[in-house]
Amino acid sequence: MKVKLNFHLFFSVLFILAVVSTSQAQQRARRLVSPEIHPDRRVTFRLRAPQARQVNVSVEFAPGQQTMKKDDAGVWSITLGPAQTDIYSYSFRVDGLQIADPVNPCLKIGLSSNTSLLEVAGDTPRFYEEQNVPHGVVHTHRYHSQALGINRGVYVYTPPDYEKNTNVKYPVFYLLHGAGDDERGWTNEGRAHFIMDNLLAQGKAKPMIIVMPNGQTPRTPNQSGSRYAGFEQDLLNDIIPLVERHYRVASGPENRALAGLSMGGGQTQEIGFKHLDKFGWIGLFSAALRSELPEVQLAALDQANEKLKLLWIGIGRDDFLLDANQKFLALLQQKKVKHIAQITEGGHTWRNWRSYLHELIPQLFAGEHETLRK
Repeated sequence: MKVKLNFHLFFSVLFILAVVSTSQAQQRARRLVSPEIHPDRRVTFRLRAPQARQVNVSVEFAPGQQTMKKDDAGVWSITLGPAQTDIYSYSFRVDGLQIADPVNPCLKIGLSSNTSLLEVAGDTPRFYEEQNVPHGVVHTHRYHSQALGINRGVYVYTPPDYEKNTNVKYPVFYLLHGAGDDERGWTNEGRAHFIMDNLLAQGKAKPMIIVMPNGQTPRTPNQSGSRYAGFEQDLLNDIIPLVERHYRVASGPENRALAGLSMGGGQTQEIGFKHLDKFGWIGLFSAALRSELPEVQLAALDQANEKLKLLWIGIGRDDFLLDANQKFLALLQQKKVKHIAQITEGGHTWRNWRSYLHELIPQLFAGEHETLRK
């Protein structure tokens, strides 16, 4: 009797396993592909939401919210494009709720995680793509900010031969993100590490350390003065000392650069011009600039030609910050401050910021700059 019971149990287990295996196979067969990038660079987006009443997708290469259609299996889909070669962010809106693509592991990492990323490749690798070249290392650090009284994160890129060239001290490039991101933005969507790797492999840039801090800081109700004051103290009193303790860095403003996009550009303008004794190279990407400069920054402009090796400014013609940047450029012209200005196509996008970084890096820590113009 006992043997018979075990015999029936054995076949029952086999039957259950067969059912589960079949179910899993069917589930794999029904697994969605989203986004699906076609050879002609059109992109199909899909979302399984059988109970939803309306689903839209917003993607950077298409205007507004695009309405998706549902099939009999409850899968919503739409094909858009063709798209230009680039990295794009997108999200779904399901009955009014914005969500990331649940089957796409590539998320836009920042202050919120309801947006996904897709990369449309071209026939040849772009300057920001991972290529078969020597790669540097992106280090992550956690530290307690004495200036802010909280724990923080910072990313540090070291070039490919950093561990081999133990007698070399490297210049440092402090690279700041925008208001929607944190210390991960320049590697997650900006691809700064791959841009640097590729430029080094092509012999177009000087080896350097890139520091990507978190520019977001808490603001207390009673805080007065600049909204960037907290980050200024964190950068000067916590981050720079941390970097100089842990890495072989060259000293002096001639070996220290500061650049940033949007909010980070505003921070760069304010901190960089206030501390020309610390930063000899400044870059502003679609910078969120003040309409009127404080006296300390106006005074610093009078010293800029003497102390700055390079002042580089990039802004898109469709950028909502174009007017503020043009006013700043007019002020530089008025004060005869040497600078390079690039007014490009496009708007307030990573497409421009990656391009600006790619153009700026080869000019950093070079010899006497010959292309500065008034």
